[in-house]
Amino acid sequence: MLKPLLALLLSTALALPAHALDLAREEVRGFIDEMVRDHGFERPEVEALLREADIKQPILDAISRPAERVVPWYEYRERFLTPTRIQQGMDFLAEHRDRLARIRDENMVTAILGILGVETAYGRITGRYRVLDALATLAFDYPPRSPFFRSELREFLILAREESVDPLTALGSYAGAMGAPQFISSSYRRYAVDADGDGRRDLWANWDDVIDSVANYLHMHGWRDGEQVVVPATLADENLDRFDLSKIELNETVRSLRAKGVLFQTDLPPEAPAMLIVGEGKSRPQYRVGFNNFHTITRYNRSALYAMAVNDLGAAVHHAANPQAAVPHLMKDERR
Repeated sequence: MLKPLLALLLSTALALPAHALDLAREEVRGFIDEMVRDHGFERPEVEALLREADIKQPILDAISRPAERVVPWYEYRERFLTPTRIQQGMDFLAEHRDRLARIRDENMVTAILGILGVETAYGRITGRYRVLDALATLAFDYPPRSPFFRSELREFLILAREESVDPLTALGSYAGAMGAPQFISSSYRRYAVDADGDGRRDLWANWDDVIDSVANYLHMHGWRDGEQVVVPATLADENLDRFDLSKIELNETVRSLRAKGVLFQTDLPPEAPAMLIVGEGKSRPQYRVGFNNFHTITRYNRSALYAMAVNDLGAAVHHAANPQAAVPHLMKDERR
């Protein structure tokens, strides 16, 4: 009886989901020294805060999990283009119409609607981990990217001081992304906006701040007001060897794509940067041409599927709320 009991106790101990961060570790001591030396924190303050951080195995499991099957475009699209998500977007648009109206570029409004819908279902799914735990876990117990997450932990502590965020209660994703727009700490500090002038940049509860912060992020990453994002396309010859699809890059122009037999409509000039996008439909490829603003959306998440879903969800919300209005960036159902 004793051996099975000991084995059970051992397996239970190994499966513990969390343990306190050990402040005696050399790399943790070095981090504390940096916060005191370079950023004006009091040593007891940092030590007390980090003593509260838990190293959580589920966070390490989530970030170390082998990449899921790369789903085809038609499946990825269906995750977000649901009646429920579109209705949530319509409710959001109705509630925040005045703030969104201040953004004069209709295409950017569409992108913001899409980003907030894809990221967090308009604030409904913002993460269940304490940001402190997520960043401490990845900063000190995830060697492949520990320097990045250590810098994000530093940015989070500074952010908490600047914005009066409680670092012990702030929640986010397993990677430390925060609030309705899922900004990481460095992006929060760099791009968040105090839209209503209350002296704080609150991306959890202040929707004026959220909307203007996403708009600022897009502008700072090269968004061009008034320009198209993406348009449907067909190919005269579906041999893709003449296209470099290995990276998400504006590696073509309107002129060069047309010279290669890509058929699409745009009001952009021939020299405008462009890219061919290929999505997998149920029975045949789906083609689009993305322009500068499409590439800008991929700076939020470096995935063409993500940027297409953002565009399509935002356009679907826009169209559902304004069925009589022309929405040229609304794509047809592409499940075929």
